[in-house]
Amino acid sequence: MSTGIEIYINEDSRIPKYKQIVDSIIQDISSGKLKVGQKIPSINELGESAYLSRDTVEKAYKILKERKIIISVKGKGYYTAKTDLISKINVFFLINKPSSYKMMIYNHFVNAMGINAHVNLFIYHCEESLFVNAIEKNVGAYNYYVIMPHFKDSDLNHVSYTPEVLKALELIPKDRLLMVDNIKPEIKGDYGAIYQDFKEDIFRALEEGIEKIKKYDRLILVYPSKSIHPYPRRIVHGFKHFCQKYNFDFEILDELYEDMEFESKDVYIIIEEMDLVNLVRQIRARNLTMGKDIGVISYNETPLKELLGITVISTDFKAMGETAAYMVLKNKKERVKNVFKYVERNSV
Repeated sequence: MSTGIEIYINEDSRIPKYKQIVDSIIQDISSGKLKVGQKIPSINELGESAYLSRDTVEKAYKILKERKIIISVKGKGYYTAKTDLISKINVFFLINKPSSYKMMIYNHFVNAMGINAHVNLFIYHCEESLFVNAIEKNVGAYNYYVIMPHFKDSDLNHVSYTPEVLKALELIPKDRLLMVDNIKPEIKGDYGAIYQDFKEDIFRALEEGIEKIKKYDRLILVYPSKSIHPYPRRIVHGFKHFCQKYNFDFEILDELYEDMEFESKDVYIIIEEMDLVNLVRQIRARNLTMGKDIGVISYNETPLKELLGITVISTDFKAMGETAAYMVLKNKKERVKNVFKYVERNSV
């Protein structure tokens, strides 16, 4: 070819051919075979010379353009662009909801990755179709895929995976996949993970606080079973296991109702932020004292809970984000359980 470009296609590889084109051009730029501003073949020229379909080459060029590795000049063709992105790690970061603690993970991840990475955030709101579409549109365009899997079924129950989700995840090379927050054994292969064990974590955290919890007669878990962003049912299983093992009287509510029938020496374990606000408001309205009359433990740490003196049981979101970044930067494939802790304050 007059442009001097060589595309290496391995017909026996399971890597999609468009992805091989992307990798080959990036490799040529990195090695200096292609210079900044150098013209590369047109879609038709490359398709003919490499015996590839127009659709395959077009998909590869679209990815290269999106990553600003090549540019198209109307009437002239395609040229290599600035190469500053070549040496950077491009990360696809997919979360299920924009909650304060999920954004905490994302922000700590970005900070830990530093200036040598570009991280693009995508949100799928626990919707299978949005999740699958996001992956299918972006597969092959990034160096790493950081995925948080939490979904809902038609009854708003939490599910970790669906057949369509597993199929979409199979599109991502396992050496580029990092599962964060939630994993299940259905995903095969050698990939990294930093995760919570929702059943074991709540059990162990409540054990840490058992001396304070013993002051109370009944434990009440407010588990929002019909939330638009549902929580893993394993939280309920771990709560029940704790209560049964240590012979606590307990109750599980779907929501925190207005005008609750409060009994002194109840301790509430609250998952959703608005339920916590509602509970604190009702306690104050009745001139009850948190930590004396009514106990309050909240799930998932936030700066506001620290400010209000609310006891929490929580994974360490900072550690999760920073560990995820370390695993990407070092190309680690371990499965790491994240730190989960009981943080005692004045509300129990």
